[in-house]
Amino acid sequence: MSDPATTPLVAAARVLRIEGEALLAMAENLPADFTAAVEALMACKGRVILSGIGKSGHIARKIAATLSSTGTPAYFVHPAEASHGDLGTITPDDAVIALSNSGETSELGDLIAHTKRFSIPLLAISARATSTLARAADICLTLPAAPEACPLGLAPTTSTTMALALGDALAVALMERRGFEPEHFRTFHPGGRLGARLARVGQLMRGADDLPLVATDTPMAETLLVMTQKGFGTAGVVDAGRLAGVITDGDLRRNMDGLMGKTALDVATRTPLTAPPDMLAAEAVALMNQRKITMLFVTDAEHRPLGILHIHDCLRAGL
Repeated sequence: MSDPATTPLVAAARVLRIEGEALLAMAENLPADFTAAVEALMACKGRVILSGIGKSGHIARKIAATLSSTGTPAYFVHPAEASHGDLGTITPDDAVIALSNSGETSELGDLIAHTKRFSIPLLAISARATSTLARAADICLTLPAAPEACPLGLAPTTSTTMALALGDALAVALMERRGFEPEHFRTFHPGGRLGARLARVGQLMRGADDLPLVATDTPMAETLLVMTQKGFGTAGVVDAGRLAGVITDGDLRRNMDGLMGKTALDVATRTPLTAPPDMLAAEAVALMNQRKITMLFVTDAEHRPLGILHIHDCLRAGL
């Protein structure tokens, strides 16, 4: 019978404290073969195969997904399915990471035998260094001893949290070894807000065909037509192919007196705010918000206009 003094909040805090202490202990005493595991995965010419059953299988799936999205091709193979034909998907170019807290999961037997038969590197994540899995593995990442957060000490809680965190540690270490950059991350995460936040200005801008450009000596009557036709309410003033200024509605209001007798350069703001195509679109949005403007001309290093970025384009992309 449960203790009436034990509230859900007390139970939750106890679980988090137990699991948090286990993670801190592992951070202070990482498995001895961790560096060797990273190097083995770096040397893998094929894919990293994750396997496990029960709760370990769920953790293995998540580790496979994290590895794949951070530059290390990986996928999950269920050990039971492996015994019924899926072993054929695992080649000598691959590496296998098998998860089992006890290290005695019988369902992994055929998978282990397959790695030995074809000299496929086998890495183990287990809590027992003397287990069958650990002894069969080429590299064993042994989890430190820690109590399960389950009050009965039976449900995998702390052990699965440690295995999951160790998988994250492997993925991040591999990311750093590979020199994985934000643009690589976006390649694997093109959808949703995450993909949008990693988009570059050059990917969202309107191209050269949409640019509202006029020469420095263009009369304002013609300039107004260009501003209207292109639909941005602005015009870029170019001199010898370079952006010399930008005309906005604000510039028109400030120059209403004798406006039609002036040229584009007379009215333009001579030092316009621009963005390079490799700037993160999120940074460009922050810049527009800071300056209280709705668009930016995109220019190259020589200040030649390449495109135009409107804040509406950024909003549509999910920024």
